Amino acid sequence: MAAHSGLNSNHAVVAPMEVSVEAGNAGAAEWLDDDGRPRRTGTFWTASSHIITAVIGSGVLSLAWAIAQLGWVAGPAAMLLFAFVTYYTATLLAECYRTGDPETGKRNYTYMDAVRSNLGGAKVVFCGIIQYANLVGVAIGYTIASSISMKAIRRADCFHKNGHGDPCESSSTPYMILFGITEILFSQIPDFDQIWWLSIVAAVMSFTYSTIGLSLGIAQTISNGGFKGSLTGVSIGAGVTSTQKIWYSLQAFGDIAFAYSFSNILIEIQDTIKAPPPSESKVMQKATRLSVATTTIFYMLCGCMGYAAFGDEAPDDLLTGFGFYEPFWLLDVANVAIVVHLVGAYQVFCQPIFAFVERRAAASWPDSAFISKELRVGPFALSLFRLTWRSAFVCVTTVVAMLLPFFGNVVGFLGAVSFWPLTVFFPVEMYIKQRRVPRGSTKWICLQMLSVGCLIVSIAAAAGSIANVIDALKVYRPFSG
Repeated sequence: MAAHSGLNSNHAVVAPMEVSVEAGNAGAAEWLDDDGRPRRTGTFWTASSHIITAVIGSGVLSLAWAIAQLGWVAGPAAMLLFAFVTYYTATLLAECYRTGDPETGKRNYTYMDAVRSNLGGAKVVFCGIIQYANLVGVAIGYTIASSISMKAIRRADCFHKNGHGDPCESSSTPYMILFGITEILFSQIPDFDQIWWLSIVAAVMSFTYSTIGLSLGIAQTISNGGFKGSLTGVSIGAGVTSTQKIWYSLQAFGDIAFAYSFSNILIEIQDTIKAPPPSESKVMQKATRLSVATTTIFYMLCGCMGYAAFGDEAPDDLLTGFGFYEPFWLLDVANVAIVVHLVGAYQVFCQPIFAFVERRAAASWPDSAFISKELRVGPFALSLFRLTWRSAFVCVTTVVAMLLPFFGNVVGFLGAVSFWPLTVFFPVEMYIKQRRVPRGSTKWICLQMLSVGCLIVSIAAAAGSIANVIDALKVYRPFSG
């Protein structure tokens, strides 16, 4: 009876599984998929824009620093290696969206669902903890990154007016609050399928600021009269001890690994793609190929040109670390683009968390009006529960960002820790199980070697990040951003 009484209200929403074609609702078949959920409308292009939004974060601007730690040989080589590993394991993971037949098998809506149906047991809990901790870390990191860009706009204008001698200091706290308020608004968009337009805007913005960073790097290199940098990167000596060189090099691996991480939301993106033919895994593999190739070209260009322009002095961030001061208006445009991109990227990474909590709540309290009632206003579906819990989540991430202004190092640690399990271990294990790869076969040995190699890189990168967090804690002051 609950379903019938709900239909009498304009504000009620029917749970997806309450409507089934078998029950005789043949007219509804046109707008429902094979699992009884509203028909998915995602395409190769929307999936590609979601991936590009997730992958090309403002981290692209720190790649010059990463290459400076590793040098002209190891830096680009590490970037190409991570690109290949990410692409290869993403194609394995895309095969796990459906269990059984790639076109008609049971759908796995989330990464955890895929692990549950393929591996099961304690691995599901391990996957959930790593995935959601990583997503929360990204949300906090993006809040900090956006405030740094907003602060950089003010500083660029201040330097232009008062000269480079003026410290032009300001607090990033008001900018974090402004970013948080914006995210509370956008977080009311119900799910992934309805933020495709935000992802496309964010992807365009990422190309905008990457292109500006690249152009400024080229201009600086030309004015220098040639390329800076060395084959081995930052040299030990002037202010850099041999121990620091090791930690910085390891953190550079972590930064590059984190720059490519999107596997933790790959299944959720794939769940937006319209039903076969062609199968969702084929569309996702094509989207991954385009996205990883596009981002790698941008990463190589921005990272290498930034290092060529500044050599060992390459700043943490080409556009906010004041590698450049002029033209100040172009820096402003680039930093505005970063902020707009991060608004979209925050949503892409947080939607899986929102969906997970809301599904659990709906399953635990199916008759609660607080959870189920909705009022639709344009792209927004205003639900009292969604408004309350999502706003609280954004507030918590914003406050933590204010408390930990050096959280970039912690995000680097989360990126390093989550790279192996989410990008490599689970996709490899699920693929072996699904394709019944014989233990001890050449393919099995190669896949296991790939997994062990990436585990070693993850541990090393995590160690580098921990060392830098300890350094940051020595001068830590809460709300000092």
